[in-house]
Amino acid sequence: MNSHMVMFEEEFKQITVVCERLTKEANAKVVFLVDKNGQLIASAGETDNLDTTSLASLTAGNIAATGGLAKLLGEKEFSILFHEGEKDNLHISIVASRVILVVIFDDRSSLGLVRLRVKKASEELARIFDSLSQKVEDPSNGTPFAEITDDDIDSLFSE
Repeated sequence: MNSHMVMFEEEFKQITVVCERLTKEANAKVVFLVDKNGQLIASAGETDNLDTTSLASLTAGNIAATGGLAKLLGEKEFSILFHEGEKDNLHISIVASRVILVVIFDDRSSLGLVRLRVKKASEELARIFDSLSQKVEDPSNGTPFAEITDDDIDSLFSE
């Protein structure tokens, strides 16, 4: 997928449902999905006291730095990262080589449960992003820009 992602409302709703379900099933505090440029796509859970914008960009930076380490070791990438803290833990995974799924959890959950639930959610998200990619590549699917002509753009800016 290219660096600019087009998101349709239908797929956004599906992604949000997956994130919300993962939050409940993994007994996580927060789940969020980020593109590799650090833009927040969706979030679920206790996000009120979090700077999700900073978390999203720092997570993407973490993935980029770890990608550099992987290349030095002859690996393509490290698709799963885990950070253990005193109170909270981070489980970070790359989904379908496109987006980053982050799960923040505490001692109410376990790494094993999170990994199990993330695997299922990642498969669902991969299907959604595959569908989205096909929709964007096929102009007959009615992308929001398909009906805009050069004349429409000219008339918009000539007024």
